[in-house]
Amino acid sequence: MTTFIRWTSAVVLAGAMAVPVALAAQDHDRDDRHRDREGRVYDRDHRDYHAWNSDEDRAYRRWYGERHSGREYRDYDRMKSRDQREYWKWRHNHPDNDRDRDDRH
Repeated sequence: MTTFIRWTSAVVLAGAMAVPVALAAQDHDRDDRHRDREGRVYDRDHRDYHAWNSDEDRAYRRWYGERHSGREYRDYDRMKSRDQREYWKWRHNHPDNDRDRDDRH
């Protein structure tokens, strides 16, 4: 009986230690550098998602032209994290009637 209790305690302890790791792993979909399965991008500073569609692409190209005139175009996914955050800051000040926001998450 003592062996059973020790074994059960070890399994419960291992499970309790695995829960925080599993929860932290779920936060990967809030990566602001990449699009999720639905094509959305997470804006870490404003804590919301944006659907990357033709309106968002148009806004990004406008921002890129204003900020980086004369430079060769660089895709959003290839921008440095700092520049992506700067884009979202600009984007929140230049909305398209908020059609691009997705606050369901």
